[in-house]
Amino acid sequence: MGKLKSLLSLMPMLLLIGSAAVQAQQPAGRVDAKGGADHELIARYTGSWLIAWRKANFAEVKPLALLTDSIAQQNKLDRGLRVEGGLSELFYVAPPGRSALEVQRNYEDALRKAGATLVYACKGGDWGCHSGGGPAKDLLLDGVVPRGQQAEAGRWGPSFAFGATSQNLRLAIFKLSRGGADSWITVYSVDASPDVKEFANSAATYLQILQTKGAELGKVSVFDSAQISQALDAEGRIALYGIFFDTGKSELKPESAPQLAEMAKLLKAQPALRVYVVGHTDNQGAQEANLALSLKRAEAVAAALSAKPHGIEAKRLAARGVADLSPLASNKAEAGRAKNRRVELVEQ
Repeated sequence: MGKLKSLLSLMPMLLLIGSAAVQAQQPAGRVDAKGGADHELIARYTGSWLIAWRKANFAEVKPLALLTDSIAQQNKLDRGLRVEGGLSELFYVAPPGRSALEVQRNYEDALRKAGATLVYACKGGDWGCHSGGGPAKDLLLDGVVPRGQQAEAGRWGPSFAFGATSQNLRLAIFKLSRGGADSWITVYSVDASPDVKEFANSAATYLQILQTKGAELGKVSVFDSAQISQALDAEGRIALYGIFFDTGKSELKPESAPQLAEMAKLLKAQPALRVYVVGHTDNQGAQEANLALSLKRAEAVAAALSAKPHGIEAKRLAARGVADLSPLASNKAEAGRAKNRRVELVEQ
């Protein structure tokens, strides 16, 4: 025990689950999803297989959204709480023979020993607790996990491991405060769906870890009307990154106001100018859905320019959505995907 305390003092941000978990070797052929790794805050249950992962450098999460209104009120919790920071999502399948209860208890024990506070916990069958479907139904933020972030042998993906026939749901939400920052950790375990042989007789666990932090500001410049005009004259188009939407949404965020004002200023100064407002996405998710999303975002921008206080004639603005069909960079890395998520003005 003294050695464990010493190790924890040397690595204060690491939770050592292996000491509590039953030791087991990873089954042959179960290779982790490419590019995935355990989070620095919490190691996997010993012998588990990482079947999928997702990561975002900066995201907005509602960590208590799974609670019903009545449960939130009973526990004096803010169900609508929004937290911003670095987000990791990890999907594991435990070694055969391990139950959801056993795996969940190991994670909970390790988190408590690390000083995390249990915010909420429930199990399948409890009133107000989710009875099935797992994270594939309730927790995933942006639809399916990209194919490249799923294990080759786990071709059925997390939606099958946590499918409708999974049982014995265990859910716990923890808050860990260290160094002036908070981490919200959701642990969601089920006895995996028996319909897929790779997952049968195993527990599946979803970890959602959000480490609060402020956004890195100063990364986006708002193009003024003169810059937009120069770009249209020279190139016939300009990519604008001062237009903001929540992930998967088409409602303009308030932070978009400065860029919209400069776009409107140009259009008022050049009353004969007609433009296409073109929405672009990265290649994450289904292209059909992204085509619809990119069009809705373009329409939202056009509508905002037509409405007060800008009042640009709607006939001068034609909205189009092209999803990922016209990338500016490779979608293989987040930096490229961020460049591809944009709204463009294109001269008609």
